[in-house]
Amino acid sequence: MTRVRDLSEEQILERIVPLLPRGSATLLGPGDDAAVLAAPDGRFVVSTDVLVEDRHFRTRWSTGYDVGRRAAAQNLADIAAMGARPTGLVTSLVVPGDTELDWVTGLATGLADGCAPVGAGAVGGDLSGGPSLVVCITVHGDLEGRPPVLRSGARPGDVVAHAGVRGWSAAGLALLEAGLVRTPLSAAPLEVADGVLLEDAWERLVAAYLRPDPPLAAGVSAAQAGATAMLDLSDGLLRDAGRIARASGVRLDLDAGAFAKDREALHSAARAVAAATGLGDPGWGPGTADIDGLVGRWIWAGGEDHGLLATFPAGTELPAGWTAVGRVHEVAGAAVAGPGGAGPAVTIGGEPPADQPGWDHFRA
Repeated sequence: MTRVRDLSEEQILERIVPLLPRGSATLLGPGDDAAVLAAPDGRFVVSTDVLVEDRHFRTRWSTGYDVGRRAAAQNLADIAAMGARPTGLVTSLVVPGDTELDWVTGLATGLADGCAPVGAGAVGGDLSGGPSLVVCITVHGDLEGRPPVLRSGARPGDVVAHAGVRGWSAAGLALLEAGLVRTPLSAAPLEVADGVLLEDAWERLVAAYLRPDPPLAAGVSAAQAGATAMLDLSDGLLRDAGRIARASGVRLDLDAGAFAKDREALHSAARAVAAATGLGDPGWGPGTADIDGLVGRWIWAGGEDHGLLATFPAGTELPAGWTAVGRVHEVAGAAVAGPGGAGPAVTIGGEPPADQPGWDHFRA
């Protein structure tokens, strides 16, 4: 098995670069000191994000391909949340010398597959050795003549809408942490505890954590439909909804009955996790409240689904893929600064939420 330390930097790049997509906006790709991207709008949107081994991913669960897909997804979703079309990304990669080369080429393939739905290019970056795996991506996007959709535009009377899935990534992580899934995703059926094959519903949840599939096209469609505010749901619905609320000086009231399809998809995993972690007996004995409470935490506080949350003027016909999940209300200015992004800034059915506000990757 070839490892990174067995090759020079140039030899590693010779294996990686051919795997990367060029992208429709790329004028000059990898090979020079910098890439060149077209910006016909005269502006470009830029964002950056980092994934650190054992904080954002674990190699006992995640292949290089998984991490590449995940890195692409969370960065491209930030561009989509501005109402822009992603055009290109650059990647800085830190790898220990004993890393298998297949892990690195898998990362490149995952990046390519993550970029493919929007035609974005992976146009270069940097490669370095280090004590642990670190993947840092900077992504660019094109507004195509539209104004950016900010977090600060929500107004009383607007409809709150969501695109994507809710709670799936948190459920997938819980299945992995509970030891219910023993191997990374593969084409073959996965094995869970006691030799039982992973049921299809669980596989979709684990995939949502390892390889998020954000609704990237929904960002552009929302901007075209007149969305007043929007963001990527990376840190949990309550925390991120609170960010829109505070930026806009409003209160977001979410529908307690929203996400019924997601709740249905999560129910089986919640039973398994509840039993495996002591919330119920191995005979699937946890009460309904235990299961419903766990599903609720995944829905309201679970992070890294990378769906989109937006507000639209009342009466707007929501674009395909968007579902109304609440309303925007007036709120006294001093009450907007709720702790952790929740409090009075976000309510569920008019009441303060019982769940914690969401994920904090700095303190996790």
